[in-house]
Amino acid sequence: MTAQSITNSPTSAGACARYRVVHETRYTYSSTVTLSQQYLHLTPRSFSCQQTESHLIWLDPVVNDGKDGVDYFGNLTRHVALTVPHDSLLVHAESTVSLWERYTLAQIAGTLPWECVRDMMGKEKSAATLEACRYLYASPHVTSFPELEAYARASYTPGRPQLDAALDLTYRIFDDFEFDAKATDISTPLDQVLRGRRGVCQDFAQLMIGCLRSIGLPARYVSGYILTHPPAGKPRLIGADASHAWVSVFCPALGWVDFDPTNRCLVQHEHITLGWGRDFSDVTPLRGIVLGGGKQELEVRVTVTPLPLLEGA
Repeated sequence: MTAQSITNSPTSAGACARYRVVHETRYTYSSTVTLSQQYLHLTPRSFSCQQTESHLIWLDPVVNDGKDGVDYFGNLTRHVALTVPHDSLLVHAESTVSLWERYTLAQIAGTLPWECVRDMMGKEKSAATLEACRYLYASPHVTSFPELEAYARASYTPGRPQLDAALDLTYRIFDDFEFDAKATDISTPLDQVLRGRRGVCQDFAQLMIGCLRSIGLPARYVSGYILTHPPAGKPRLIGADASHAWVSVFCPALGWVDFDPTNRCLVQHEHITLGWGRDFSDVTPLRGIVLGGGKQELEVRVTVTPLPLLEGA
């Protein structure tokens, strides 16, 4: 089977964790698909806190060619076209990544008041601030409205340090909202999520982003995976993990700092980043169009396996 493959020399010295991630997506169609075009965001991103050591993608049916690229936000992409008739499609992505230590709770304490950061946006001309400004505005799945701003301001009180308020907002979303996989879908608007107080990680991430943008603070949506822990004495199940989403907040002094409202935490070394954008629509793992197919069934299996650190790490 033809594969996209990336292999880097091991550079995990100093890493605090390593993982193998297998992400499989299978579509089963009720009638034959004669043409399928797919746009993939399945290559983990390399940046200061993460290095992708190896990565491959293969498909069944076989794709003999494809186009690799980089999107507007710097995420690696792959576009494939399947021109052979098929009744099912399997996309298999497999990666090895190393993670480095992130900021701790103690390190994010005492940042600038949030109003100072808000006032810097659009005025400060540094490259980092200008880059952050692209995450200030409404996007396809994240809009601003008065009720959202009111919810945000319960955490962002006058003069409060920016990241202290962000952590408080993370905790409040966890406490106020219930995880419910049946309550929403990809198209559920934020106002409905806010009223219903139920949803999934995608909803909670976009809700927090909407809160921040509604008061003039940039925030981006992060797509990836999280290591889950089986019950005590039980083996880790293959394919039982899932894709995940969280929020990255721009801080002028520290750069981007990640928060996970679904799990009430500051992101550390159990979150693996695929990519980031304005909202879910920018980093959908698979997005495409098909000719034919009828009704379809979707099955997604993700397995995150801890690996030993390399010698010298």
